[in-house]
Amino acid sequence: MKTLSIATAMVFGVFGVACASGPAATGSAVVAASAPAAEPASAVVGAAAPGFSLPDSTGKTVSLSDYAGKIVVLEWVNPECPFVKRHADAGTMKRLAEKYDGQVVWLGINSSAHHDSAANAKWISDRSLPYAILNDQSGAVGRSYNARTTPHMFVIDASGKLAYAGAIDDDSNGAKGASAVNYVDAALAELTAGKPVTVAESKPYGCSVKYAK
Repeated sequence: MKTLSIATAMVFGVFGVACASGPAATGSAVVAASAPAAEPASAVVGAAAPGFSLPDSTGKTVSLSDYAGKIVVLEWVNPECPFVKRHADAGTMKRLAEKYDGQVVWLGINSSAHHDSAANAKWISDRSLPYAILNDQSGAVGRSYNARTTPHMFVIDASGKLAYAGAIDDDSNGAKGASAVNYVDAALAELTAGKPVTVAESKPYGCSVKYAK
């Protein structure tokens, strides 16, 4: 009887683990997903932003070091993501990039493994975007920033330090309208005025970044 009890317990133990892992395996694609543990993030608010060099949609290599001494916004993009499409329809990022034109450099980064530079070029053309989208198909840059969602926003100050990381705003459901607080706009307003960023971090929302396996 002791042998039977142990075997039974093992069966139920395995069954319990399988049930516990079930919802995670079937979760929604728009739930934020962390970068793999094997690729620890090096981006920390208040520390130097990780450098990178990536091709834009024309094949030109763009490096973060090209913009030394300037405020830089990094926007993680996936043209297929409903959250990205909602903000594109509303003109959220485009309007901000235009508002701070001449004061801030705005760069999109697409770390989706299945998207190439042609897909980025089409998104720029379709949405008349005034900024480049860089191709990070390997996911190396996304993982170095611990970019978890699209959109996921990062603001780098003129000294090269990461000044803000998180969501574009506090309106994940798109229901607040004009009352939504745009964290990136607030951070840029403070940085361009020579002030420290009041809200330096927030929880990003959107679709999980579709990294290469």
